[in-house]
Amino acid sequence: MKKSVLTRYRVMAYVTGVLLIALTLGVIAKYLLELDGADGFTRVVGIAHGWLYVLYLVFAFDLGSKAKWPVGKQVWVLLAGTVPTAAFFVERRISRELDAKVAERPQAVAGA
Repeated sequence: MKKSVLTRYRVMAYVTGVLLIALTLGVIAKYLLELDGADGFTRVVGIAHGWLYVLYLVFAFDLGSKAKWPVGKQVWVLLAGTVPTAAFFVERRISRELDAKVAERPQAVAGA
């Protein structure tokens, strides 16, 4: 697996996580605090998060298929973009796991 596959996933995990937190804050501002500009902000951030979440799903699925994850782990990673802050924790865990595998790969090839 190429490091670029992991990098694409990491970037989209952060983007999705930040937008989901912004959307959550916008919804709180709109419905609980009843702020004036919150409606437009929530609409724009919601649309952006929705489209970028689809891109996150594509990259996460690509990463999972190349890393040969079981279905349960794949679903866990895919759903991380729907829970505020979960994408950050899942991304960190996945990155640690796969960084070690990506680092081992060139040594294994060189030793062969």
